[in-house]
Amino acid sequence: MSKSALITGVTGQDGSYLAELLLSKGYKVYGLRRRTSVPVMENVEHIKHEIEFIDGDLLDQGSLINAVKVSNPDEVYNLAAQSFVGTSWVQPVLTGQVTGIGVTNMLEAVKLTKPAAKFYQASSSEMFGKVVETPQKETTPFYPRSPYGVAKVYGHWLTVNYRESFDMFACSGILFNHESPRRGVEFVTRKVTDAAARIKLGIQKELRMGNLDAKRDWGFAGDYVKAMYLMLQQEEADDYVIATGETHTVQELVEIAFGHVGLNWQDHVVVDPKFVRPAEVDLLLGDCSKAKNKLGWKLEVGFEQLVTMMVESDLKKLQGQAR
Repeated sequence: MSKSALITGVTGQDGSYLAELLLSKGYKVYGLRRRTSVPVMENVEHIKHEIEFIDGDLLDQGSLINAVKVSNPDEVYNLAAQSFVGTSWVQPVLTGQVTGIGVTNMLEAVKLTKPAAKFYQASSSEMFGKVVETPQKETTPFYPRSPYGVAKVYGHWLTVNYRESFDMFACSGILFNHESPRRGVEFVTRKVTDAAARIKLGIQKELRMGNLDAKRDWGFAGDYVKAMYLMLQQEEADDYVIATGETHTVQELVEIAFGHVGLNWQDHVVVDPKFVRPAEVDLLLGDCSKAKNKLGWKLEVGFEQLVTMMVESDLKKLQGQAR
């Protein structure tokens, strides 16, 4: 009999790649989606007829209980969140409610309705924030530097708490930055690749950026969802750091993206203080040896390949629109 999975945030970057992966493994996939006047379906357009969508919201406990009842899942992947760090300063209360309390609502819905289901919580490297050690691993203390990071710490520890208090199979993936052509254009990687494509095509003149020296551990989202799946296939629930173990500056990202389309980035990029965060996270670098050893997880897409893949996708998209 095929397994069933419930994914919150199914229309997002990670949700869409995870849905593809689970469908390829014969799962029945249910996706929680929020009602909006204009449904955002771009990432799952090609598989939308294979997913059973259930209307619901992380802030509405009743809708989550209903979603768990309808899907009767073997596995629950909680990927939904207010996930843009910049917005978390502008909307700190909403971020706390959705990204923090929303995890409580989801765990409670599973505990009340299908306690045997395996639960995955999307934790974040932003929880490490002002890092106390480098590289960061599962035992590294958290020091979040944004309302988003703080909310993610709450959701993370609550997942641990439900695992230990109610004997639930609940685990967290502490994922470092992971990107793809499906990333929202407000995120720095996509902002850069989209701008490089636009400037190349003469649609845009310049790109305004914040801190070019910030360093991140960037991987491909398609690789990272495989780690989520592997976590829920283990005998025991545990938490894992998922990362590349390499760090790159924002400037390197810019150089590769612009270089790929034959442009000198210095001719087009302007540093604008408006884009510097109130509390900057300067360096994030993950140690994923536990995931490699215990899950057998491995990376397939390198940094340069990821950036050029995103630039190519943006070029194609923009040329398609021009036609």
